[in-house]
Amino acid sequence: MRSQSPSLMPIFRSQHQAELLTQLYLHPDAQYALTELAQAARVPLSTAHREMARLADTGLVVTRSAGRTRLYQADAGHPAARALTELLTFTFGPAQVIAEEFAELPDVESVLLFGSWAARYAGQDGPPPADIDVLVIGTPHRAAVYAAADRAAARLQLPVNPALRTPDQWQATGDALVDQVHRSAHLTVIERAALADAAAMVEASAQLLPTLGIF
Repeated sequence: MRSQSPSLMPIFRSQHQAELLTQLYLHPDAQYALTELAQAARVPLSTAHREMARLADTGLVVTRSAGRTRLYQADAGHPAARALTELLTFTFGPAQVIAEEFAELPDVESVLLFGSWAARYAGQDGPPPADIDVLVIGTPHRAAVYAAADRAAARLQLPVNPALRTPDQWQATGDALVDQVHRSAHLTVIERAALADAAAMVEASAQLLPTLGIF
């Protein structure tokens, strides 16, 4: 599940708004139905509906209808689009990008961000992070983990430092890195069981929205 800590920079209306903008502006060519966008950004569907209505009013998001479905897309032509994309990439982008690049790794239970970026994300004072520390919990091939880290680093323009621990090592004590992560700020961006639960919740919400007149 996503951290409920405050964002890196207190300039967005809400954490959910920032997560939705990140999904849209890091994928400017993609068009999303509301249910798809809510699931990708891990935002409750009713909240996504309210936030997207506000963002459409600002002009940061464009919409079009495809039958009874409304599609949402970042407005790449907005005067603030480039600056907003850079800001979102720096502040919320690592969580989004790491989740995407590590999502297809087999035999992974969880992926966490820790270190300076996670500390800034949690609201702790300090200098801007110079790299991204990632802990992969599972038994994937090390080469695949480093390949995912290289892809993420290329997108973020920041070094990505992966570490790998088995589920038993994560649960045990005495491992210096594991103990450090447990003690410090960290953010879970992939958790297989939680992802399945989140998808089920979004689907259940989607079944209710037509009865409320929300499409």
